Amino acid sequence: MEPRQYPQVRVAGGPRERGRQYGEQARERVGRSVEAYARVYEDLAGLSWGEVLALAGTYAGAIERFEPRYLEEMRGLAEGSAQELEAILAINVRTEIMFAAKAREAAAAPRAAEDGQRPQPPGECTSIAALPPVTDSGHTLLAQNWDWLPHTRDTVVVLEAEQDEGPAYVTAVEAGLLAKAGFNARGVAVATNALVSDADAGEVGVPYHMCLRALLDAEHLPAALAALQRARRSSSANYMLAHVSGLAVDVEGMPGDYSGLRLIDPADGLLVHTNHFTTAGVHDVGLWWMPDSPFRLQRARAMLARREGPVTIPLLQTVFADHANHPVGICAHADSRDRPTDQGETIVSLIMDLDEQVMWLADGTPCSAPYRRLDYAGIFGAGV
Repeated sequence: MEPRQYPQVRVAGGPRERGRQYGEQARERVGRSVEAYARVYEDLAGLSWGEVLALAGTYAGAIERFEPRYLEEMRGLAEGSAQELEAILAINVRTEIMFAAKAREAAAAPRAAEDGQRPQPPGECTSIAALPPVTDSGHTLLAQNWDWLPHTRDTVVVLEAEQDEGPAYVTAVEAGLLAKAGFNARGVAVATNALVSDADAGEVGVPYHMCLRALLDAEHLPAALAALQRARRSSSANYMLAHVSGLAVDVEGMPGDYSGLRLIDPADGLLVHTNHFTTAGVHDVGLWWMPDSPFRLQRARAMLARREGPVTIPLLQTVFADHANHPVGICAHADSRDRPTDQGETIVSLIMDLDEQVMWLADGTPCSAPYRRLDYAGIFGAGV
């Protein structure tokens, strides 16, 4: 069987035109995303598709106030993919709707336990930054396993964008999303981990994936941090940020304004994060929903700590292919005992070299999918 290879979608121009090009090139995959999330919302949040569309539409104003270009991108995407704007919004606010439902479910956890129910974790992410003092090349590396629902194997695209009004960027996304992990022509990169706190109530504000899109517009790390503070955020999330200059920071965020951000500096040239808060004072629903998270964090740190010599790309590939606590290890695999909407697996593994402007990407679980090299120096030029 031929190995899966996620398609590359290249767009250029203004926001509406880029969105239209994205929708046209990924029309079939956007359609799969919409169909899949109709089922996911019903199973995980108890919402009909009509209810989802109405709820998603309430975020349009907050997005437009935050950055009108992003709503224009989604309008173009809807046109190009022959979908309603609200359907594209529903994909981009999935975190706000689904994780608020999980926070409510967590509040009822004692009663659910009495009924013999247990949290069903669909899996999430493991992120690592390695800075020049510890890498063999002296380069800045940012890397991530992105774990999510198995249907996304049929929806992921690698979105490559040249903007009229901002830096070029590349991001690996579910078709219909504006952004996920990636890096831009100014040497700014982002990896990310979903977090859930009891403050995740689905309050209308700037959605998680709009924050990720804004980070890919940042000219430098101070601008990236400022973007996370520009308006009230709707959701908890972790943002691991790095720059070609050799700087990095991890930002744990709760819904709200700047006061809900907690910064973590690298230790011995490394940052590692999974799906729970590592700073104090948070009622962490993620530990209930994703109990594998602390063990993935411990395992990744241990594998990096016992290395002999510097951090290399092959070492990061080995860490990301690790199966301790299988099937919910760093390299996650779907558990056939769970419902499809409760299953999770590693959908994409990527390692970004910010000096070379290269992304190493595994199209699926990195224990079996080979990493391929995607070189963006030709697109980005000398933009750093």
